[in-house]
Amino acid sequence: MKVLVIGGGAREHALCRSLSLDPDVTALHCAPGNAGIAETAQVHPVDALDGAAVAELAATLEADLVVVGPEAPLVAGVADAVRARGIPAFGPSAEAARLEGSKAFAKSVMASANVPTARSYVCTTPAEIDTALDAFGAPYVVKDDGLAAGKGVVVTPDVDVARAHALACDQVVIEEFLDGPEVSLFAVTDGETVVPLQPAQDFKRALDGDQGPNTGGMGAYSPLPWADPGLVDEVLRTVLQPTVDELRRRGTPFSGLLYAGLAITSRGVRVIEFNARFGDPETQVVLARLKTPLAGLLHAAATGALGTFPPLRWTDDAAVTVVVASHNYPGTPRTGDVIEGLEEAAAVSDAYVLHAGTARDEASGAVVSAGGRVLSVTATGSGIPVARERAYEAVALVRMRGAQYRTDIAAGKE
Repeated sequence: MKVLVIGGGAREHALCRSLSLDPDVTALHCAPGNAGIAETAQVHPVDALDGAAVAELAATLEADLVVVGPEAPLVAGVADAVRARGIPAFGPSAEAARLEGSKAFAKSVMASANVPTARSYVCTTPAEIDTALDAFGAPYVVKDDGLAAGKGVVVTPDVDVARAHALACDQVVIEEFLDGPEVSLFAVTDGETVVPLQPAQDFKRALDGDQGPNTGGMGAYSPLPWADPGLVDEVLRTVLQPTVDELRRRGTPFSGLLYAGLAITSRGVRVIEFNARFGDPETQVVLARLKTPLAGLLHAAATGALGTFPPLRWTDDAAVTVVVASHNYPGTPRTGDVIEGLEEAAAVSDAYVLHAGTARDEASGAVVSAGGRVLSVTATGSGIPVARERAYEAVALVRMRGAQYRTDIAAGKE
C-alpha cells in the first residue's frame, strides 16, 4: 500500500511513524511534512489546504490511501477532492467536518442524537452574550464557534475576560461549566461501524498545576488507570454511535476519525467537544500503544470495510508524551532557534522524538524551531511512572534556547 499523509505536525509524525512500521506499507509520503517526518517519509511541498493540489499529488504518487491529519484541510474539503479522483481518503467530508468546524452545528447534532453535553447558548450579539453569561455564572466557558487551533476556548472566573473573548468572535457558544476530569476518546468509523481506540488524557494549560493560558496541548498519557473499566463501552453506546448514526441520517455520513472530548462529571459523562481528526498530543500516546497495523485500519474506514475488520490489539504498556514548546508559546512563538540533543534523546530506552514545529536550516543543515509546539517526546514503559521517567529523561537531553515544557505531565496518575 502506498500512503500519503497530509500535514506537518507531531500528530502527522506519529501517524507516519506507525505507518512506517506497518509491513503492508510499501511507500510512505507526507505533504508538507517537517524535518523529523522527512527522515521517515518522502516529503512534498504542497499547500495542505489546496484540495486540487493534494488530489493531484496523490494521483501522481498513485497513492492507495490518503490520510488527512489536521482539521483545517478537512473543513476545507481536501478529503472530498481526493475521493473525487477515486482515491480512498481517511477523513470526513467538509460537510461532516462541520462537527469540529462549528460548535453550534455540533450542538445541533448532539441535541438530535440525544448525546449528553453541557447546556449552552449560541450568541451573535452583545445582548445575547450578556444574557448567556448571566444565565450560567462563573466559571464562564466561552468557545469561538469556528476553528481556533485549540486556543479558541476561555474558561475564567472573570466576567470581563469572558465577555471580551466572546465579543472578539463572530459567533460564540457559551455553556455551563462541566466539573470532573477530562478524557479524550478517539474512534475510527466508516460512517456506520464505529471502532473506539483507547482513551487518553491531555494537559491543555501551558504551565504546571494546570495554570496559565490554554494551549493546543502540552502533554498526554494513556491508559487511564483511574477511569471506569466500562467507560469506552458507555461512550460508544451513548455518544459515538448515536453521533455517527445522526450524521448518516442527515445525509452527511462521517467517515474518518471521530474525537470525543469528554468530561467525567458528578452527573455522568458529558461531551465537551467533537473533533474531526486525531488529537494532538493524544495521538502520540494512543498510537504508541496500538499493536494492530495502522494502514489496514485506516484503509478499512476509508473504504467502508470496518464491519469485517478484526478486533484491535493493544500493548499493556503505558505511554507518556511531553511537549517541548518554543519561547512565548502559546503567544506568538519565537522561531529559528537551533535544536540540539535529538539523537541523544532518541537513544533513551523506549523513547523517541516526534517533530511538530521544526524545519531544517538550508545553510547550516541544523534542525530549528518553526512553530509554537516544537517537539513531542514520547516514551513507553510497564506503567505510567516508568514511561514518564523515560520521557522526561529524553526531554532533559533536548537543548533549545527558550524551550519550555511542563514538568508534571502524568504525575500522580498511576
